[in-house]
Amino acid sequence: MKTAFVGKGGSGKTTLSSLFIRHLAAAGSPVIAVDADINQHLGAALGLTDDQAAALPAMGAQLPLIKDYLRGSNPRIASAETMIKTTPPGEGSRLLRVREDNPVYEACARPLELDGDAVRLMVTGPFTESDLGVSCYHSKVGAVELCLNHLIDGRDEFVVVDMTAGSDSFASGMFTRFDMTFLVAEPTRKGISVYRQYKEYARDFGVDLAVVGNKVLGQDDVDFLRAEVGDDLLVTVGHSDWVRAMEKGRPPRFELLEPSVREALAVMSGVADSSYEKRDWERYTRQMVHFHLKNATGWGNARTGADLTSQVDPDFVLREDALTGASGSAQGDPAQGSTRGPAQGPEQRSAQRSAQLA
Repeated sequence: MKTAFVGKGGSGKTTLSSLFIRHLAAAGSPVIAVDADINQHLGAALGLTDDQAAALPAMGAQLPLIKDYLRGSNPRIASAETMIKTTPPGEGSRLLRVREDNPVYEACARPLELDGDAVRLMVTGPFTESDLGVSCYHSKVGAVELCLNHLIDGRDEFVVVDMTAGSDSFASGMFTRFDMTFLVAEPTRKGISVYRQYKEYARDFGVDLAVVGNKVLGQDDVDFLRAEVGDDLLVTVGHSDWVRAMEKGRPPRFELLEPSVREALAVMSGVADSSYEKRDWERYTRQMVHFHLKNATGWGNARTGADLTSQVDPDFVLREDALTGASGSAQGDPAQGSTRGPAQGPEQRSAQRSAQLA
């Protein structure tokens, strides 16, 4: 399951995403943890020192390798240089699996031990001074989106992404790449402002959203959140001495985390697991294509000098039981790779009409 943590800056989404990752790892689930925030703090929240976190390889710096590997033998993609963050997979593309080893993970992921349980940690890389005035942070996050577009995950496999703060996630289609989105909200007017934006933007795309109330001090805070977000409020989390120790760089063993917080994490993992039953790979593929056509006609064609709309394989549907051949490429035989079938839908038809008008 692909899970995102979003929320206002300072809401505690990185802390909660790190606790969720620890919870999943302690339960024995394979986890890929991704720090896609402009402020890179997930590594530290998972116990790395500042030096260890700074030494993590940046996905943004490995973008040529990522593109070249994922392109595979896809005849619709002339070169890695013509791939953009939204380029969808098609016949011949290489797909990623959570449990496998591949050149992308070798270059970008590092194993991280958490109380005897290991996860793979990947980071986009920080927004540096050299980026100022010449690039936007979304170009770095594009490496994450490209990988998510080519990733197949199954039950009991998790990809957990700590997203950028606020509504910046809507600058691309990455907000549709998740089975479950946890929005971390403080019990304040500012705390729920991002929820309202997210709810509005996500409504038309079927994004599954649940609110996690954080820094809740009492029933009055719970009542405030319930009045503002209604049934979207899933759980609330209050003060944690374990978290305070973790923030000081001295986390106790995870088994000592307060029972109330552990219960909240169990509810969250149960909701994320149930999202597996609602997964719609055809809609997932349609939305992928929708945002690619939008980006291609909006800026991608002009930047690359190629018609990126032709990269769309109209018969390709990404699906969970897609297997890879000897070369790691998606195959046309349903027993060996991708489903071949119509992937047309409202999002794609709308984007195609936009492309024709452009």
